Amino acid sequence: MSRVLALAGVQVRHEVRTYFRAGDTVFFTFLFPVVMLAIFSTAFSASGSYGVRPDGSAVDAAAYYLPGMIAAGVLLSGVQALGIDIAVERSDGTLKRLAGTPLPVASWFLGKLGQVVVTNLLQVALLLVLARVLFRVPLPTEASSWATFGGVWLLGLAGSALIGIALSRVPRTGRSATAVIVPITLVLQFVSGVYLPFAQLPTWLQQVASAFPLKWLAQGMRSVFLPESSAAAEVGGTWDLPGVALWLAVWLVAGAVAARLTFRWGRKDASPRARGTVR
Repeated sequence: MSRVLALAGVQVRHEVRTYFRAGDTVFFTFLFPVVMLAIFSTAFSASGSYGVRPDGSAVDAAAYYLPGMIAAGVLLSGVQALGIDIAVERSDGTLKRLAGTPLPVASWFLGKLGQVVVTNLLQVALLLVLARVLFRVPLPTEASSWATFGGVWLLGLAGSALIGIALSRVPRTGRSATAVIVPITLVLQFVSGVYLPFAQLPTWLQQVASAFPLKWLAQGMRSVFLPESSAAAEVGGTWDLPGVALWLAVWLVAGAVAARLTFRWGRKDASPRARGTVR
């Protein structure tokens, strides 16, 4: 076990370095929520209040969009970045070569998951600094709020990473991975309360979006960064944190099962012997 963990640590460092060397990945997954927060906060700065805090201060656009951008960043780090990355590595033969090395499968998986954790933590920190320093967004001061944040973030990130691993099997080639995976994450952002108030969407669209994890992840994040009075704008009029935890846990389990059943080392169009399977 100690060898597996030691190799996993080395793999995490390698994955993080590789991640930040890919300019398109850095922009469309790491910086995208940061850029969108800056755009929405500036564009809607004069659009009025999005709620009122207990001290009487208004919830401005930056404060309102911050939790949604954090949630979107979790989805992009896990589902989009990891799904595309693994699909490309499978297509160009990287995974097939790794399968022939002494690197334990567990170390490789932990390396990928560790990269997602490190890069998303950096992204969240950058979002919080941007919101606090540039837009004067008040951050939570209660330990209970940060505990809720930690639980929602951990469940959401783990589930997103496992979904990304499973989704990496859908593209037939690495070249098509971006075209297949990016539209999925983009549509989910628009229907899950990240860019548009969720309660203002058509009822049928709310029901569809509620079956996916981003809606619950964004709702959980809003419960941390917005005042309690803002819960009245949610469907049902409450934050429904038990529902948030339940749905994120369901997707975590579903992602783990799907990743275990679908992951292969080789390309989708390779022979069964060349593809191999996780053991």
